[in-house]
Parts: sequence; C-alpha cells; structure tokens
Amino acid sequence: MTSSSGRRRAAVVGTGAIVVGGHLPALRAHTDRVELVAAVDVDPVRLDAFRAEAGEGVAGFSSTEAMLDAVRPDLVLIGTPPSLHREQTVAALKAGAWVLCEKPLCLSLAEYDEIAAAEAASGAYASVIFQHRYGSGAVRARELIRGGQLGAPLVAHCQTTWHRDAGYYAVPWRGRWATEGGGPTMGHGIHQYDLLLHLLGEWEEVRAMAARLVHDTESEDVSTALVRFGNGALATVVNSVLSPDEVSRVRVDCADATVELTHLYGHVNDDWVYTPAPHVAEERVAAWREVGEGVQDVPSSHTAQLGFVLDAWDAGVRPPGSGREARNTLEFAAALYKAAFTGRAVRAGEIGPGDPFHEAMHGGFGMTWSEVGRA
Repeated sequence: MTSSSGRRRAAVVGTGAIVVGGHLPALRAHTDRVELVAAVDVDPVRLDAFRAEAGEGVAGFSSTEAMLDAVRPDLVLIGTPPSLHREQTVAALKAGAWVLCEKPLCLSLAEYDEIAAAEAASGAYASVIFQHRYGSGAVRARELIRGGQLGAPLVAHCQTTWHRDAGYYAVPWRGRWATEGGGPTMGHGIHQYDLLLHLLGEWEEVRAMAARLVHDTESEDVSTALVRFGNGALATVVNSVLSPDEVSRVRVDCADATVELTHLYGHVNDDWVYTPAPHVAEERVAAWREVGEGVQDVPSSHTAQLGFVLDAWDAGVRPPGSGREARNTLEFAAALYKAAFTGRAVRAGEIGPGDPFHEAMHGGFGMTWSEVGRA
C-alpha cells in the first residue's frame, strides 16, 4: 500500500556503504514518488547511524522478517552480502513487495528459480542493480545498435580490469563460493558484461578460462571469455582484480561505426565515443551523437535505475532488470564458469536442473586451479 501522500513506501535491508552511497541518494532523488520508512541491519550501531543520516520517520529492525511483518513496505532495496540475497528477496516477494537488489541477485540459477517462483506466486517483481544500463548514454547506444543505425555489430570487447588487495579479501564473505558466488566474474565484471549483453542481445556460445593467480581465495581472481552472439558478433570479455591501471570499457565495432565507453564506476554521455567508418557521411555521425533536444544527460546510477523501476510500477508492467533479463546475465556467468572448468564451449540454454553448474557457479569441481579447463 502507498502512504497517505501517495508515495510508495520503501525499506532498505542492509545499511552499509552501498546503501548509504547508492540507494539512499536514489531514494532522496525520487522523494516525490517514494518514501523511506524502514531500515534493517544486524549491527545496531550501523543501523542507528544510518537512521540518523536518513532522517526522521525511518523505523529500525534487526531482521528482515520483523520489518516485513511490521511495515509491509511496497518496495524493498537490498544491499547485504550476496549469500543473503536469495532468502531476503524471496521473503520480500512473499510479503507482496517489489525488490531492487544489489548484484548478484543470487548465487546460482537454482536460486534464481526460487526467486522466479516467488514472483509468480506473489505478483511482485525482483530487479537486480545493473545501473550502467540506465544512463542516457547507454540508452542511446542501445537504440542505435539494436536499431541497426550503426550497421551490423561485428566485434566487441568488454573489459573490467580493476585492482583489489589482500585487505579487500580480508572481509570473510569475499572470495568464497558459498558467500560471494565467485570472484570478479560474479562480483566485479558482471556490471560491464551485463551492459554488453544489453547492447548486443542474446548470446549463443561461450569459451573461457579462469585462474587464481595472486589472491588467497577459493574463487578466481581473473577470467577471460570468447563469446558468440546470436547476431553473429564475436566478443572478448576480461574480468580482473589484478590490474593496477583500473578501467572499465565496452567497445562495439559495427559495420558503420565503433561505439566505445571508457569509465571506471559510472558514465555520462561524454564517456561514449562514436567513430565512423570512412564511408559514412558526416550528417549520419551528427545524428548518432545527438541524444535529442532537451534530453538530460543522465549519469548511470542507482538513481537512474530506481526511476525506471518506478516508471514500470506506475505503468503496471514488469520492471527492467528482472525476469529473463536478470536470468540471462546470471546464466552467462554460469556458462563462463562451466566453460572455464570443463575446457569446452557452453551454449545458451544448456545449463538446467541436473547440471552441477545450475546448482553452483563452481559446478562442484574440487580440482586444483592448475587443473582447471583440463578435465
């Protein structure tokens, strides 16, 4: 139910850095449409600090279940460690709330099936935070690529080369299959290759390698993949936390132009560069770079994605970043891991119930990293 002011009533689960730095500003930016009424955290000190920052009227709870019973929010924003996402998302859906959850939405395709079943039973929806889709530059690039205005997509590169030190992995849940679901393939590069999938559409086949080269973790600290898309385009994907010179990059070479995005943790319109092929007339190039008169330069952000979710709610339709869109990106991660562990190509749709990579991203493989891909 909405509040007396007509705004949706929202609750946050988890009050750490991503909620303070991402979700809280998003809620404030849309204060005419949504009202924060509750927060959940197992750490009372952190919870109290968040409530003081968030302002009056935010009730505090130590458990998701207690909050859902007492508040019955319309929307639940989840910013807890990944191993808690599936349980908290399902609980919120069963309570009738829509969900906007940090990535990854869950740790396996089997867990995703539980979320999909809870959606179907409740009529509510769960979206995953992939904020890079929602900046105005990304919206424009997708329109041009999917609409064929740049010519046929041919070659693409997707790069998340970041750096994380040993202190980063001192946090107990990081780098462990059971609590993070994987390494940079699941926790870092997923933002960039989700954007790549968003731009290029359905993928068909993945070949991959992964390794643990530096960090004392269970999961990988670098992975690479070769991808074939349904439209025939070929792509490379690199996910690393070993790279001192950090950059996030997506590049798509089409028949008539290259479109390239270079950034780190977020982008604006000027971060997107269009380079025409020699045969392309200048007026076409000007049209590509024109986002429309009066159109605002919207940075990629939680704020932008929350706006899209609220728009879908007002329209009575499934929100973006949920359903098949959310599953496709998770399936891509599972396929990359399966290809890396087995040393063979993995096709879209082949990982289903009964496949060990449906149950966990590591597929139950107990081999040492020196044997990965050589089974």
